[in-house]
Amino acid sequence: MFQPAYISNSPMGFDAPKSPVPAASVLDPERSAEAVRASTPTVRKRVAMVTHSFYESDGRVTRYAEALASRGDTVEVFALKRDRTALAREVRSGVTVYRIQSRSAQERQSSIAYLFPLLRFLLSSSWHLSHRHFRQRYDVVHVHNIPDFLVFAAWLPRLMGAAVILDIHDIVPELYGSKFATGREGAVIRVLKWVERQSAHFAHHVIISNHLWWKKFSARTKTSDKCSVFINNVDTRIFRPGLRTRQDGRLIAIFPGGLQWHQGVDLAVRAFQLVSAALPTAELHIYGNGKMKPSLLALTQELALTEKVKFFPPVPLAEIVPLMANADVGVVPKRADTFGNEAYSTKIMEFMSLGVPVVVSRTRIDEYYFNDSVVHFFSSGDITSLAEALLAVLRDSRRKQELVGAGLKYAQTHGWDSRKPDYLRLVDSLCATAVSAP
Repeated sequence: MFQPAYISNSPMGFDAPKSPVPAASVLDPERSAEAVRASTPTVRKRVAMVTHSFYESDGRVTRYAEALASRGDTVEVFALKRDRTALAREVRSGVTVYRIQSRSAQERQSSIAYLFPLLRFLLSSSWHLSHRHFRQRYDVVHVHNIPDFLVFAAWLPRLMGAAVILDIHDIVPELYGSKFATGREGAVIRVLKWVERQSAHFAHHVIISNHLWWKKFSARTKTSDKCSVFINNVDTRIFRPGLRTRQDGRLIAIFPGGLQWHQGVDLAVRAFQLVSAALPTAELHIYGNGKMKPSLLALTQELALTEKVKFFPPVPLAEIVPLMANADVGVVPKRADTFGNEAYSTKIMEFMSLGVPVVVSRTRIDEYYFNDSVVHFFSSGDITSLAEALLAVLRDSRRKQELVGAGLKYAQTHGWDSRKPDYLRLVDSLCATAVSAP
């Protein structure tokens, strides 16, 4: 079996995780330094990454790519083009980015319209991967979902000996059911689960973005022997304290992210009617796009909150960091009765790393990783509870400082530096296994 030798059956290759903070997600300093030295390759690797996302905005992809490039590996990424001004080919921090397709606005309207651009990207990325592989062979192809079937773009490199990693950012059947309100066991869901199994078996290794999904995904696909967990550990070189510059007397709550139903942004808008009545200088800033945006704009007008709740388009990673740093509180209002109950929120640790307190919906996944000492929980779906949580943090400077201090400590302990050596060793182990395989 094509299997990296160091990965065990536990979700991260080490001891089983424990709530609220999985011990396996952290390496001690001595081990970390040793792992970095051990992961420095004697021969440069050639790695391709495929992602149906904007590379410059996808922190998960950029962390992997820059980690490899910084040690001397050649990394090429095939991604989406944000707009006409974006370069078709660009080198960013040592990573060569090929933008091979624009994102279609129609894909947000229906399940069929959503599918066709994905299929087109599969064909386009397959052609580019094959073409580049013939010029100089890749050692590893790291494919990021969504969709799962994007992993088949690596068919030729795999056939010619390259190792293939499938990275599960989101588990697709549950996300699809949440996005399009489809029954759990409908025909489409059954097809998606079949595609999920075939994609997992095609890959040599599967990375999953949280421990709850690892358990579900590995059981459903029967691939626990080749699965590991890498949560969205924050790069503390980018998200770091001391970036705040705003001193204008306003109180700003911020939500940066996708505007889908499971994110619960409408709950935050309704809660802000109570918050702004108690704190006239408070504002809610929302950065993002998504299916819910038209209804959120209409709700804001209906509640006469257009001066208090402000919408902005999504911005690249480099631009969102100072915006988040200048907020007084971050808001993560996910619904616990939908896909959001098990979807890990990267923005929580990003706020922590910036020294910004964060108000979080009490969901299964967030209670697994966090507790009341590092975030301020509120009852999911409860507008009054959310408003009270926001007011508690904005009014109580002592509570705010407690959250900031504990959050910074948590983020420093669980940042990307604690997991980067493991990822590099995974890549090297896959390469070594590929070389030694008959």
